Amino acid sequence: MKKIIPALLMLLLIASCSTQKKILYFQDLKDGETVKITEPQDIRLKSGDQFTIHVNSKDPELAQPFSLSRTTNNGGGDTRLAYTVDERGYIDFPTLGEIYVEGKTRDELAKHIKNIILEKKLVLDPVVIVGFYNQQVSVIGEVAKPGKYDIKKDRFTVLDALSLAGDLTIQGKRENVTVLREEYGVQKAYTLNLNNAAQLHSSPAYYLQQNDILYVEPNITKSNQSSTNGNTVRSVSFWFSVTSLILTLITFIRNFN
Repeated sequence: MKKIIPALLMLLLIASCSTQKKILYFQDLKDGETVKITEPQDIRLKSGDQFTIHVNSKDPELAQPFSLSRTTNNGGGDTRLAYTVDERGYIDFPTLGEIYVEGKTRDELAKHIKNIILEKKLVLDPVVIVGFYNQQVSVIGEVAKPGKYDIKKDRFTVLDALSLAGDLTIQGKRENVTVLREEYGVQKAYTLNLNNAAQLHSSPAYYLQQNDILYVEPNITKSNQSSTNGNTVRSVSFWFSVTSLILTLITFIRNFN
């Protein structure tokens, strides 16, 4: 009997250490080590995307024809309106007409419009600013704050999205995070392991794209809570119950003897 109790305690300790190991991020990294990051991927415009374009100049009157804006009812200045990329990949831009924008980054589009204005000699010193308007990703599953989040920079990573969503809950599986992405008319799934920095940073899904869906799978403990009694052989509560029962039986036998 004396050997049973330490053995049971050791099993519980091992189970606890195993659970803790699954919670820690970047377990393969040691101090000073580096990992290779996949090729940076800026957000590129797609059909249906909306964005803003503002043209500035030292002479505001020359830049005004390129502004898509309206005055607010209370007279408090203008409100920038968004351009929408049509199904052909074009926008209709004031003065310049139709411009093909699909596949371009914000910086590439700004330079493209600036070059057209300069070639046509419409403004000598144009400054073109392109801004995101409705680019979003969805974060669902075992995170603190599921929901849709705006992309506000050109290179938006999985870690950025999870930070906005308040990080994973304790029940989220760090080693099995899924990114769903529409590519060429089909939905493609990428599996990420947050425990492994090398695998995470080398994944094509490390940099997110607009309309990506980030799903964090619940761990076994959380999944079991959705069952009838949540007390299966794979749950922590089951093993604690078994251990408690065994310890009770041992105490009873000792007292009986």
